[in-house]
Amino acid sequence: MDSRTAFCGALLLLVTLLPLSASAPSKLYIVYMGEKKHDDPSMVTASHRDMLTSVFGSKDEALRSIVYSYKHGFSGFAAMLTESQAETIAKFPEVVTVKPNTYHETHTTRSWDFLGLDHNQPRQQPGLLRKAKYGEDVIVGVIDTGIWPESRSFDDNGYGPVPARWKGKCQTGQDFNATSCNKKIIGARWYGRGISAESLKIDYKSPRDLNGHGTHVASTIAGGEVQGVSYGGLGMGVARGGAPRARLSIYKVCWLGGSCPEAAVLAAIDDAMHDGVDVLSLSIAGAGHEFPGTLHAVQRGISIVFAGGNDGPVPQTVANAQPWVTTVAASTIDRSFPTLISLGNKEKLVGQSLHNNASVISGNFKDLV
Repeated sequence: MDSRTAFCGALLLLVTLLPLSASAPSKLYIVYMGEKKHDDPSMVTASHRDMLTSVFGSKDEALRSIVYSYKHGFSGFAAMLTESQAETIAKFPEVVTVKPNTYHETHTTRSWDFLGLDHNQPRQQPGLLRKAKYGEDVIVGVIDTGIWPESRSFDDNGYGPVPARWKGKCQTGQDFNATSCNKKIIGARWYGRGISAESLKIDYKSPRDLNGHGTHVASTIAGGEVQGVSYGGLGMGVARGGAPRARLSIYKVCWLGGSCPEAAVLAAIDDAMHDGVDVLSLSIAGAGHEFPGTLHAVQRGISIVFAGGNDGPVPQTVANAQPWVTTVAASTIDRSFPTLISLGNKEKLVGQSLHNNASVISGNFKDLV
């Protein structure tokens, strides 16, 4: 084989291999770098871009790849990388972990009375709520599916000015403008980067809650008192949160179907640390994930409250059992909803059901089998 033929063969091989390298699939990776080295967030982000530039060999490509920069409470970033690029970044001495982005899932009017925290009978209380002034001016960050701000639970009547220490913002978007926030919902953010196009197409591109899970969680934590609440006439009572005078900051990271990308969760934790929350609530879970940003938040004096998950009752099914967080689980309750069933043979049975007998048309019997 002459040199010309050999050269052409080598060139052909190179041209053949180049597209394979260029088209290597990329996906979202989370790079965690531990404690940040700079107090200036812009310098932290600059260090992330410099690292990516050294890997990509191009500043423009590095900028295009980055999805989130974690720069307030800890250092790290989420970026679109190939497996080879992720392996290269993992070798940097300042990098703690590199892992693919994963998705997590989102996990009555009497609950607080059952716990002995009856808002209307202070003499029967151990004094916990009164000492805490019902959560007065405590800022609770809720990382979930967003919020429905028109709910009466979030009325700001009777609230004073927003605490001066607050540094957050009310991020607007689809069907959610600046007036959606008030002196109760003092902040709201949403995280759409890294979310599937299908979820963004159907869900609100804003902090507004399509799922309902986040609104439920926020009202359970800090909903104001709403009289005369029931479900079809059942369970009539006063609906309120455990800390009804607390303020709320909303971080929408979970989208249609309750899917919550970890990259967005970490971004919300990072922003919440900057905003000035006192408590962070995450009613989400994923097996084997500790959300390292929560440890940095606790070190700054922020209380972290997680849901224990929906699995069980077999052993070792409680999620979010990190020793630095408070993990909350469900329990039994001290009431039932008895329902009288009248059979065609005039026999009557008593059971439990979320069903109101008043809605039954008299004499309209149905076969049981």
